[in-house]
Amino acid sequence: MTIGFIGLGNMAKAMIGGMLQKGVVAPNEIIGTANTEATCQKVAAQYGIQTRNSNATVAKEADIIFLAVKPDYMSVVIADIMDSVDDSKVIVSIAAGRSISWIAKEFEKPVKIVRVMPNTPALVGEGCSAVCRNDLVSDDDLHFIMELLGSFGKAYTVKESLMDVVVGVSGSSPAYVFLFIEAMADAAVAGGMTRKQAYEFAAQSVMGSAKMVLETGKHPGELKDMVCSPAGTTIEAVRVLEENGFRGTVMDAVSACIDKSRNLC
Repeated sequence: MTIGFIGLGNMAKAMIGGMLQKGVVAPNEIIGTANTEATCQKVAAQYGIQTRNSNATVAKEADIIFLAVKPDYMSVVIADIMDSVDDSKVIVSIAAGRSISWIAKEFEKPVKIVRVMPNTPALVGEGCSAVCRNDLVSDDDLHFIMELLGSFGKAYTVKESLMDVVVGVSGSSPAYVFLFIEAMADAAVAGGMTRKQAYEFAAQSVMGSAKMVLETGKHPGELKDMVCSPAGTTIEAVRVLEENGFRGTVMDAVSACIDKSRNLC
């Protein structure tokens, strides 16, 4: 089984690194191509994979083809590879705002298509990927792709109608969390803590809190109540957040992201 990557940016490198680290595939089973020869050489040296000098060559040789390019370049890439793709190959797109039907129309013929929305924590093996497929993709095909995606985090199947929601709650949300961490650290620095230590305390607290939600199965509200002692420091901080519309602002931000994703095409 040969895995091909068209585009070797940060997300592609995160995927390749996870697959190799978990041993799902070997370096000689991955090929890729990028806009520049320098990028190809750098990624080949870093991961030990093989590279090719054209999109069409990767598509011809690979069994599973990851389209790891920005949405604006999808039409050009598909035009490059369409003659090299037959019904035995699986196309895996990570482009936001490009539906399965849109991709199928660009190919102008029946093609196995899997649509994936990963996020940047894949770079540290903690990604969250949403997955949907068209009817041509077999259960065996999907199982193997889920195994590949699971090598750099969690992967869940969803209805394609929820993909824009995934963008809001998962795909783009690391940026909101980074803002939250930065803001907490700024306040800690204002209180006298060093910048480095402030980031460490804030980031570790966010990571640990997220882990509690995932591993305890408790409602986030219940976990919040466990920290809020009567007349204590935490409930005072929560009061200030609520007075300033913290939850409403987060909901509005996620909703705006979802709306933007729905209008990308």
